[in-house]
Amino acid sequence: MPVMDDFKAWVRLLADPLRSKGAFWHLVLSGRAARPAATEGLADPNPDVRRQCARVLDHLADESSFADLAGMLSDPDHQVRAAALHAVACDRCKEGTCRPDKDMVLRPALQLLENDPHKHVRAMAAEVVGRYVHSDLDAEAGLVRAREADPDPSVRKKAGWYAPGGTIFNKTRPRSARQAS
Repeated sequence: MPVMDDFKAWVRLLADPLRSKGAFWHLVLSGRAARPAATEGLADPNPDVRRQCARVLDHLADESSFADLAGMLSDPDHQVRAAALHAVACDRCKEGTCRPDKDMVLRPALQLLENDPHKHVRAMAAEVVGRYVHSDLDAEAGLVRAREADPDPSVRKKAGWYAPGGTIFNKTRPRSARQAS
Protein backbone atom coordinates (compact mmCIF):
# COMPACT_ATOMS: atom_id res chain seq x y z
CA MET A 1 0.00 0.00 0.00
CA PRO A 2 1.23 3.52 -0.71
CA VAL A 3 2.20 5.92 2.04
CA MET A 4 -0.71 8.02 3.23
CA ASP A 5 0.20 11.21 1.36
CA ASP A 6 1.40 9.69 -1.92
CA PHE A 7 -1.83 10.62 -3.65
CA LYS A 8 -0.58 9.81 -7.15
CA ALA A 9 0.00 6.23 -6.00
CA TRP A 10 -3.51 6.15 -4.51
CA VAL A 11 -4.89 7.36 -7.85
CA ARG A 12 -3.07 4.50 -9.60
CA LEU A 13 -4.83 2.07 -7.24
CA LEU A 14 -8.15 3.22 -8.69
CA ALA A 15 -7.36 0.92 -11.64
CA ASP A 16 -7.23 -2.12 -9.34
CA PRO A 17 -10.72 -3.56 -8.86
CA LEU A 18 -9.77 -4.99 -5.46
CA ARG A 19 -8.29 -1.75 -4.12
CA SER A 20 -10.33 0.84 -5.97
CA LYS A 21 -12.98 1.41 -3.31
CA GLY A 22 -10.43 1.87 -0.52
CA ALA A 23 -8.30 4.15 -2.69
CA PHE A 24 -11.36 6.23 -3.61
CA TRP A 25 -12.29 6.81 0.03
CA HIS A 26 -8.69 7.47 1.04
CA LEU A 27 -8.51 10.22 -1.59
CA VAL A 28 -11.88 11.72 -0.64
CA LEU A 29 -11.14 11.66 3.09
CA SER A 30 -7.70 13.18 2.50
CA GLY A 31 -9.45 16.33 1.32
CA ARG A 32 -7.87 19.20 -0.59
CA ALA A 33 -4.39 17.68 -0.46
CA ALA A 34 -5.57 14.87 -2.77
CA ARG A 35 -7.23 17.19 -5.30
CA PRO A 36 -4.16 17.76 -7.58
CA ALA A 37 -3.55 14.02 -7.95
CA ALA A 38 -7.23 13.40 -8.70
CA THR A 39 -7.21 16.19 -11.27
CA GLU A 40 -4.12 14.68 -12.90
CA GLY A 41 -5.89 11.30 -12.90
CA LEU A 42 -8.55 12.71 -15.24
CA ALA A 43 -5.95 12.28 -18.01
CA ASP A 44 -5.18 8.65 -17.19
CA PRO A 45 -5.48 6.25 -20.15
CA ASN A 46 -7.66 3.92 -18.05
CA PRO A 47 -11.34 4.99 -18.14
CA ASP A 48 -11.94 3.46 -14.69
CA VAL A 49 -9.32 5.77 -13.21
CA ARG A 50 -10.77 8.80 -15.03
CA ARG A 51 -14.28 7.92 -13.81
CA GLN A 52 -13.14 7.44 -10.21
CA CYS A 53 -11.14 10.68 -10.30
CA ALA A 54 -14.27 12.52 -11.48
CA ARG A 55 -16.09 10.97 -8.52
CA VAL A 56 -13.31 12.05 -6.13
CA LEU A 57 -13.49 15.59 -7.51
CA ASP A 58 -17.25 15.51 -7.04
CA HIS A 59 -16.51 15.48 -3.30
CA LEU A 60 -13.50 17.80 -3.39
CA ALA A 61 -14.52 20.28 -6.08
CA ASP A 62 -13.61 23.92 -5.96
CA GLU A 63 -13.82 26.64 -8.60
CA SER A 64 -10.64 25.41 -10.28
CA SER A 65 -11.92 21.81 -10.55
CA PHE A 66 -14.94 22.61 -12.68
CA ALA A 67 -12.95 23.46 -15.82
CA ASP A 68 -11.25 20.06 -15.62
CA LEU A 69 -14.57 18.30 -15.01
CA ALA A 70 -16.21 20.19 -17.88
CA GLY A 71 -13.42 18.92 -20.10
CA MET A 72 -14.44 15.39 -19.20
CA LEU A 73 -17.89 15.91 -20.74
CA SER A 74 -16.34 14.98 -24.08
CA ASP A 75 -14.55 11.87 -22.80
CA PRO A 76 -14.85 8.88 -25.14
CA ASP A 77 -16.10 6.65 -22.29
CA HIS A 78 -19.77 7.12 -21.45
CA GLN A 79 -19.27 6.24 -17.77
CA VAL A 80 -16.67 9.00 -17.46
CA ARG A 81 -19.05 11.50 -19.10
CA ALA A 82 -21.82 10.46 -16.70
CA ALA A 83 -19.53 10.79 -13.66
CA ALA A 84 -18.38 14.23 -14.82
CA LEU A 85 -22.00 15.34 -15.32
CA HIS A 86 -22.86 14.14 -11.84
CA ALA A 87 -19.87 16.01 -10.43
CA VAL A 88 -20.95 19.32 -11.95
CA ALA A 89 -24.62 18.82 -11.06
CA CYS A 90 -24.62 17.42 -7.53
CA ASP A 91 -24.55 19.61 -4.44
CA ARG A 92 -25.01 16.79 -1.93
CA CYS A 93 -21.54 15.30 -2.39
CA LYS A 94 -19.65 18.59 -2.18
CA GLU A 95 -17.88 19.83 0.92
CA GLY A 96 -18.16 23.44 -0.25
CA THR A 97 -20.93 25.40 -1.89
CA CYS A 98 -19.30 26.32 -5.20
CA ARG A 99 -20.99 25.64 -8.52
CA PRO A 100 -19.65 25.58 -12.05
CA ASP A 101 -20.03 28.61 -14.29
CA LYS A 102 -23.04 28.29 -16.57
CA ASP A 103 -21.01 29.23 -19.66
CA MET A 104 -18.64 26.35 -18.95
CA VAL A 105 -21.17 23.52 -18.62
CA LEU A 106 -24.58 24.40 -20.09
CA ARG A 107 -23.75 24.14 -23.81
CA PRO A 108 -21.88 20.81 -23.48
CA ALA A 109 -24.68 19.45 -21.26
CA LEU A 110 -27.31 20.47 -23.83
CA GLN A 111 -25.30 18.71 -26.54
CA LEU A 112 -25.13 15.55 -24.42
CA LEU A 113 -28.84 15.74 -23.57
CA GLU A 114 -29.73 15.91 -27.24
CA ASN A 115 -27.09 13.73 -28.88
CA ASP A 116 -25.36 11.30 -26.55
CA PRO A 117 -25.96 7.66 -27.54
CA HIS A 118 -26.14 6.51 -23.90
CA LYS A 119 -29.38 7.04 -22.01
CA HIS A 120 -27.61 7.32 -18.65
CA VAL A 121 -25.49 10.21 -19.93
CA ARG A 122 -28.58 11.95 -21.35
CA ALA A 123 -30.37 11.52 -18.01
CA MET A 124 -27.43 13.02 -16.10
CA ALA A 125 -27.26 15.85 -18.63
CA ALA A 126 -30.91 16.65 -17.83
CA GLU A 127 -29.84 17.35 -14.24
CA VAL A 128 -27.14 19.77 -15.33
CA VAL A 129 -29.43 21.52 -17.81
CA GLY A 130 -32.15 21.61 -15.16
CA ARG A 131 -29.96 23.82 -12.95
CA TYR A 132 -30.38 26.61 -15.50
CA VAL A 133 -33.99 26.11 -16.58
CA HIS A 134 -35.24 29.15 -14.66
CA SER A 135 -32.71 31.51 -16.18
CA ASP A 136 -31.95 30.24 -19.68
CA LEU A 137 -34.43 29.73 -22.52
CA ASP A 138 -32.13 27.23 -24.30
CA ALA A 139 -32.08 25.09 -21.15
CA GLU A 140 -35.86 25.18 -20.97
CA ALA A 141 -36.23 24.31 -24.67
CA GLY A 142 -33.72 21.45 -24.41
CA LEU A 143 -35.54 19.91 -21.47
CA VAL A 144 -38.91 20.23 -23.20
CA ARG A 145 -37.49 18.55 -26.33
CA ALA A 146 -36.05 15.71 -24.26
CA ARG A 147 -39.31 15.33 -22.32
CA GLU A 148 -41.27 15.10 -25.55
CA ALA A 149 -38.94 13.24 -27.91
CA ASP A 150 -36.08 11.35 -26.25
CA PRO A 151 -36.10 7.73 -27.41
CA ASP A 152 -35.80 6.42 -23.84
CA PRO A 153 -38.76 6.68 -21.42
CA SER A 154 -36.50 7.10 -18.37
CA VAL A 155 -34.79 10.13 -19.95
CA ARG A 156 -38.17 11.60 -20.95
CA LYS A 157 -39.35 11.15 -17.35
CA LYS A 158 -36.27 12.77 -15.83
CA ALA A 159 -36.31 15.67 -18.30
CA GLY A 160 -39.98 16.13 -17.40
CA TRP A 161 -39.08 16.61 -13.72
CA TYR A 162 -36.82 19.54 -14.65
CA ALA A 163 -38.92 20.99 -17.49
CA PRO A 164 -41.63 23.62 -16.85
CA GLY A 165 -44.46 22.06 -14.84
CA GLY A 166 -42.29 19.24 -13.50
CA THR A 167 -41.84 18.50 -9.82
CA ILE A 168 -38.21 19.63 -9.59
CA PHE A 169 -38.94 22.66 -11.76
CA ASN A 170 -41.66 23.70 -9.32
CA LYS A 171 -39.51 23.02 -6.23
CA THR A 172 -36.57 25.02 -7.57
CA ARG A 173 -38.57 27.91 -8.98
CA PRO A 174 -37.26 31.20 -7.60
CA ARG A 175 -39.31 32.51 -4.70
CA SER A 176 -40.49 35.59 -6.60
CA ALA A 177 -41.88 33.40 -9.42
CA ARG A 178 -43.66 31.15 -6.89
CA GLN A 179 -45.35 34.09 -5.24
CA ALA A 180 -46.50 35.49 -8.58
CA SER A 181 -48.27 32.26 -9.56
